[in-house]
Amino acid sequence: MYFITFILFVIVQRLSELYIAKGNEKWLRSQGAVEYGKEHYPFIVALHTLFIIAMIVEYMLRGNRPIDFVLLILFILLLLFKFWALSSLGKYWNTKIFRVPGAGPVKKGPYKLFKHPNYFIVVCEIAIIPMVFHLYYTAIIFTVLNAIMLTVRIKVENRVWEK
Repeated sequence: MYFITFILFVIVQRLSELYIAKGNEKWLRSQGAVEYGKEHYPFIVALHTLFIIAMIVEYMLRGNRPIDFVLLILFILLLLFKFWALSSLGKYWNTKIFRVPGAGPVKKGPYKLFKHPNYFIVVCEIAIIPMVFHLYYTAIIFTVLNAIMLTVRIKVENRVWEK
């Protein structure tokens, strides 16, 4: 029962982020924003979709896995950090890479301290979320795949902000 509740929460949380991103995308485009990294974005969507599916499959194959409450609390703390990062970006936050002409990178909240705090959070989430239920294979495989994907994405984003 814990796993079903947890995975449904993760799915709703991710879908909520996509809903917010879609609204922000409309606003960004109305400000003349240009999108970058279109080529790799479908791979990000696939990676995150397969991540959820892999957790469900591994959980079903490995049987009833106990919940790790320490990692669950760590996940909740990550969500709070994520909320801070995303709310610091406001309308500029998106799952895609946009740049409004003439606008510089946001430098408030955790963005005063780190260049890419949201990507740090995503790296931690991909590792921790499956570990809440001891889903080691999903955690390892998707941490590696996510690292590869973020290497591509961060290079694109850094080039965009050098312009």
